[in-house]
Amino acid sequence: MRAGPERSRIQADPAKKIIAAGKTASVFSRLRREGKRIVFTNGCFDILHAGHAQYLRQAAALGDVLVVGVNGDASVRRLKGKGRPVQGEADRAYLLASLSFVSYVVIFREDTPSVLIERVAPDVLVKGGDWKGKAIVGADFVKARGGSVRTLRFLAGRSTTAILRRASGVAT
Repeated sequence: MRAGPERSRIQADPAKKIIAAGKTASVFSRLRREGKRIVFTNGCFDILHAGHAQYLRQAAALGDVLVVGVNGDASVRRLKGKGRPVQGEADRAYLLASLSFVSYVVIFREDTPSVLIERVAPDVLVKGGDWKGKAIVGADFVKARGGSVRTLRFLAGRSTTAILRRASGVAT
């Protein structure tokens, strides 16, 4: 049976876009040799929502390859507290990898992505607007290599915390 046009548009297995942190240096050095502009961002992405999608789409537009670093489960617990993450790291990574504009997803275990940023060595480091004016981890490294750091505005009213509050019946 031939695949119809609908079938041919289905993306390849998103799991193939999830790479181990230890393999990042070789993958991204190859992409740099190919002349690709690498964009990096990171976060917990505990409950993927429209704000995340808009932010990641805008980040992807800044280059050829979008790499998303995802905090591992233990890291999220240390940063966000008991009861988090709501979704495990494998599910969060898979959902992100399912977005067509995300090129690669890497789970990192540390509380900050500094080691991962040095392995990826992006041309552009992107964070959300809540980081404007704050020290962005990896910014000095990226700038020292000739790269840039960008902050992007959030979609108003969209956050994992707000979603969790609404779901629990707590007013936001």
